[in-house]
Amino acid sequence: MNDSTEPAPAAAFDQRDLRHAFGMFPTGVTIVTTRTPEGRPIGLTCNSFSSVSLTPPLVLWSLSLYSPNLQAFLQAPHFAVNILACDQTALSRRFAARSIDRFEGVDWADGELGVPLISGVAAQIECRNETRHYSGDHVILIGQVMKYTYRNVEPLVFARGLYRSLGECLPPGRQS
Repeated sequence: MNDSTEPAPAAAFDQRDLRHAFGMFPTGVTIVTTRTPEGRPIGLTCNSFSSVSLTPPLVLWSLSLYSPNLQAFLQAPHFAVNILACDQTALSRRFAARSIDRFEGVDWADGELGVPLISGVAAQIECRNETRHYSGDHVILIGQVMKYTYRNVEPLVFARGLYRSLGECLPPGRQS
């Protein structure tokens, strides 16, 4: 654990410990979706989502340069950010899993921009893929909001390695 007030060189950081520090900041949980150039729906769980600007309406999220989905998201003209509701922990885990058809058995439909929108989420934000910035081992994708919808429900939150809710939403036996 690094309790020192002296900054450590980046190479000296214990990555697991740094992850614990980052985990002190609660984030919302999203599933970002698009289509491959061949038209296949793809999506992944993401908690690096943030709003950027209201004028023009912009959002951002980041993706690992090592993600098998990287090229599809870089080439896609549009993507959607599906902000999960507090009862969608299983959906978050499904879209974080590897080597499965993430959309199998999931209720979804194409939005107006042709990107997959997941049913039952707290909000859906359809974006035009606008700008990207490369830094470290990730690329930051910025999208211009073209359409959005939302419901008045509690969002799913992730902090300190656990799924959480802001209210009493998670079913018994789930992390909170």
